[in-house]
Amino acid sequence: MREDLTRGSVTGTMLRFALPMIAGNLLQQCYNVADTFLVGRFIGADALAAVGSSYTLMTFLTSILLGLSMGSGAAFSIHFGARDEERLKSSIFTSFALIFAVTVALNALVFLLLDPILRVLQIPASLHAMTREYLWVIFWGIGATFLYNFFASLLRALGNSAVPLVFLGVSAALNIVLDIVLIVSAGMGVAGAALATVIAQFLSGAGLLVYALLRCPQLRLHRRHLRVTAAGLREIANLSFLTCLQQSVMNCGILAVQGLVNSFGPAVMAAFAAAVKIDSFAYMPVQDFGNAFSTFIAQNYGAGKGERIRRGARSAVLVSFLFCVLVSSLVFFLAEPLMHLFVDPAETAITAIGVQYLRIEGAFYCGIGCLFLLYGYFRAVRRPAVSLVLTIVSLGTRVALAFTLSAVPSIGVAGIWASVPIGWFLADALGLLLYRRFPLRRETAAL
Repeated sequence: MREDLTRGSVTGTMLRFALPMIAGNLLQQCYNVADTFLVGRFIGADALAAVGSSYTLMTFLTSILLGLSMGSGAAFSIHFGARDEERLKSSIFTSFALIFAVTVALNALVFLLLDPILRVLQIPASLHAMTREYLWVIFWGIGATFLYNFFASLLRALGNSAVPLVFLGVSAALNIVLDIVLIVSAGMGVAGAALATVIAQFLSGAGLLVYALLRCPQLRLHRRHLRVTAAGLREIANLSFLTCLQQSVMNCGILAVQGLVNSFGPAVMAAFAAAVKIDSFAYMPVQDFGNAFSTFIAQNYGAGKGERIRRGARSAVLVSFLFCVLVSSLVFFLAEPLMHLFVDPAETAITAIGVQYLRIEGAFYCGIGCLFLLYGYFRAVRRPAVSLVLTIVSLGTRVALAFTLSAVPSIGVAGIWASVPIGWFLADALGLLLYRRFPLRRETAAL
């Protein structure tokens, strides 16, 4: 189903488009949740800590490809909103060639630099071999990550958020089945968890590629589209690389925090690994709503519908706020039973640390909800540099405060958790100031 976001009810249109994206990314989280649950229960706490550290690194690598795809998706949405099919098709080829080249280079680098990366992450000696084994297998799935994110961004840019959900759903189910077979039955350990994820990712990426080629004739390129022009490359590079840099800066900060968490030992590492999964599930819907909001803004920006953009912004803020209040309440009061989904109740120390994390950070999801909307808005109106600045403020504050506060003996690891919402709200304040300082420009995508 394809949704024209330039017509119809503002709130209803955004929600219909956003819901499949929310469901899809919740399913994507099942990749890592299945690994975490089965690894924690059937292999042990050390394996859980190893997979948790690997998750943070893989999130960083995925963010590079996701950022490039999201930036390209903004360009696709603008051209689609402007009904400029020729520029849309040229942008598709330019973007694919660019991101494919980055994927190949990235894949080669991570294999070459695996051991130095592990040293930077301060992986304890007792977990080094297990973490390396997991990452060596999981890195083979980077190409699949590119395929899925590129074609999912392309279809969503045209208003089709349902098909990526279907392929991801099948892939998530396969991942869980393979986890059970490879970890529980075959006894492959963390390598089995990684292999299950890689196979599932390739299925979703390849399936989406075949669907786009066979079922979407409007996306089929002709020979005249198979060239990279300077103007087209500038457009894609401006949106893609700044969005990629934003995503990378975000996850570089998270990697720095992961290294700090690792320095507190395996118990804190295991608690953080489980709590981050819960955290991701909790605010993933509002993150996806921010991405859906970005596509809504970009299509209407291309169509020159400024008033519809302003109404959409007001509606999105209300929806995001209500959702965040509800989820914050649930996470705060259900923190302990949520931790027990991933950690054996007998592991009381790990549970207590995870509950502390969830109650400190989970109470303030409104901050990250607002920030996701600001990211999406500025990306859609061709101001990706503003999103980058907001990310630097948010993550810079988080990293600086995490290292400063955790060094105080009376605060300790709680300082790492408290630094997160403080960074969110400082970035929100700056973003809202810039939103009012720089009103929506009235030029269309053609300009």
